[in-house]
Amino acid sequence: ASSRTSITSQDILTASRQLPVPQNGYKCLSCCRLFPTLWSVKNHIQHSSQEGHSCKVFYHRLKAIWEGERREQEAAAP
Repeated sequence: ASSRTSITSQDILTASRQLPVPQNGYKCLSCCRLFPTLWSVKNHIQHSSQEGHSCKVFYHRLKAIWEGERREQEAAAP
């Protein structure tokens, strides 16, 4: 199911808040490359396998973990 889930700009922004970048721009948390715009990092993630990286797999797995945690929290709430 996670392979059909798309990585959104919000997912990238949420992940990037975990690790601030000293310069202006966005950092791919998988390969640690810096990009000047959110669009450019999202494009990189979508086409990372063509560049020899597995960034798309990393972000899909990260999103699946977040969704699992969210479901656990919802189940634990009264």
